[in-house]
Amino acid sequence: MGDPVIDETALDEVVAFTSDLIRIDTTNRGGGDCRERPAAEYVAERLAATGLDVRLLERTAGRTNVVARIPGADPGADALLVHGHLDVVPAEPADWSVHPFSGEVRDGVVWGRGAVDMKDMDAMVLSVVRAWARAGVRPRRDIVIAYTADEEASAIDGADFLVDEHADLFEGCTEGISESGAYTFHAGPGRQIYPIAAGERGTGWLKLTGYGTAGHGSKVNGQNAVSRVASAVARIGQHEWPVRLTPTVRACLRELAALHDLDAPDTDDPAFDVDALLNKLGPAAELVEATVRNSANPTMLDAGYKVNVIPGSATAYIDGRFLPGGEDEFRSTLDMLTGEHVDWEFHHRSVAIEAPVDSPTYRQLRDAVRKFAPEGHVVPYCMSGGTDAKQFSRLGITGYGFSPLKLPEGFDYGALFHGVDERVPVEALHFGVRVLDHYLRNA
Repeated sequence: MGDPVIDETALDEVVAFTSDLIRIDTTNRGGGDCRERPAAEYVAERLAATGLDVRLLERTAGRTNVVARIPGADPGADALLVHGHLDVVPAEPADWSVHPFSGEVRDGVVWGRGAVDMKDMDAMVLSVVRAWARAGVRPRRDIVIAYTADEEASAIDGADFLVDEHADLFEGCTEGISESGAYTFHAGPGRQIYPIAAGERGTGWLKLTGYGTAGHGSKVNGQNAVSRVASAVARIGQHEWPVRLTPTVRACLRELAALHDLDAPDTDDPAFDVDALLNKLGPAAELVEATVRNSANPTMLDAGYKVNVIPGSATAYIDGRFLPGGEDEFRSTLDMLTGEHVDWEFHHRSVAIEAPVDSPTYRQLRDAVRKFAPEGHVVPYCMSGGTDAKQFSRLGITGYGFSPLKLPEGFDYGALFHGVDERVPVEALHFGVRVLDHYLRNA
């Protein structure tokens, strides 16, 4: 009954690895406050046990990345990158049902920070590679495994560093897979959707600085920096961004419409009303509604030092995201909205990316899911946020989001990313290992 490669050992290991990695606290608070090395050494030791040549690489002490290459059976084939990050966002233990770094396995579920973002995928890849070593099998083409630092902040100590300083390790890689795709999205009775990410909006985190004349709080002041930056923030927050449909989003809308027995949308028609279609898609609208436009959400304000003193400057921060092909419009719109007395700059910027949905790679990813979840409906989608695929795209690597999990109804995968009580079912990990093994061996 068991898979000839994914044996009971592999199924046991993926659970143990997920739990162990969660117990290694790799909280990334930003500003360099993180230490991934213990987790990097954990995965490196288990990769090396299979006979692979494993590299541990650091830009900054303690911010460790792991890279290894598995030789494929066809030396003339392009290589495939499989990457996952080792860091996690902070978690407040008092808010959780279990301690976020316990890695507790309870009632068939692994609990803790990183359970879905993304120590589960890290563990699945590790389990698959070890299963191959036991079975003596090789993938068709070279596979480069990369475990990265700093994805939850700037990636400067992680994928950015690897791309800039160790590009040779990724020679021949043309596609890559990583997080946030091929999970079960329950969209109503009989509608189990498996979205595969084939695009990511670009990141445009902005710092706004408003300038004015400092003075006494009791005096008339027509050059108030706080008022100026507050007005700019209000304009940005109230702005209605126009609809901009990318090829990935168009494909997603068409497939979701068909799944809901709706007429095929003519997304090229100037009169096409995307919001009206989204209203008919029910829960499935969540997969696409954040990626039909650019966005800019005010998130932080900082001004002044005493209530009766008008400061000469004030700052604000904006979480901006732009679609593939939408950065120029994003920039010009911010120029208009901020006004003449407020400057803006990128606090952090990363590119938008898009992958073809009519490619052999996408079809192989789709078919791997269908093999183990024949009742599922696979659709392409564009991520509203981003991953390390942005950095690897600078090497010409086309990225897809593919971390397969078969999830029960009522399990809100999206809400657990950076959320409280993050957890993953054991059976979901077993599904993921089988799907990854099938795809990676045959890709």
